[in-house]
Amino acid sequence: MAENKIDIFGIDGKKVSEIDIPENCKNLEINIPLLHEVVTAYLSNQRAGTSSTKTRGEVSGGGHKPWRQKHTGRARQGSIRSPLWRKGGIVFGPKPKSWRIELPDKKIKKAVKMAIKSKIDSNELLVLKEIKVSSKKTKEVKKILDTFELDGKKVLMIDKKIDENLKLAGRNIENLKILPLNSINTYEILRANKIFITEDCFKELWK
Repeated sequence: MAENKIDIFGIDGKKVSEIDIPENCKNLEINIPLLHEVVTAYLSNQRAGTSSTKTRGEVSGGGHKPWRQKHTGRARQGSIRSPLWRKGGIVFGPKPKSWRIELPDKKIKKAVKMAIKSKIDSNELLVLKEIKVSSKKTKEVKKILDTFELDGKKVLMIDKKIDENLKLAGRNIENLKILPLNSINTYEILRANKIFITEDCFKELWK
């Protein structure tokens, strides 16, 4: 890759051309706190928030006093569903809640561009002319990964629209994620060891 240019490859691993790195990409400064904020929000938004426990007022039983208050030699008890008892209620246990963190779209889009820029800087982004396979067989996608010596690594493939053959051929490959351009996020970009992006997607991203 020449300075200020990115090589464009075919799926056979051969260079076919090169493209200029857009000015807004070259001049973009990577803001680590912003990346952290966006990734934290993304992971938080994946939480279902359905964990739930029952308080002493929700567990069954315990409608009467187990023994009288005095003169038994035992500690006073008002209900067998007290948190002190087996099968009793839970004190301060989790209840269903939303973990959602809302962020402005502007922040999210900027973080995606920063994440892509970081992959360019670390030579972990490959621009392909196109990402297509001729059949639904897993070996078709495996061949692409082997060509670029990426077998076993975390790989993210990005295209404007995911080809049905590519989707089916890649679904059984561990550590491979295939996403359309409108569904990419900062977390998936940063966790990948190598990113494949089509030339059209790369141009669209920096418009």
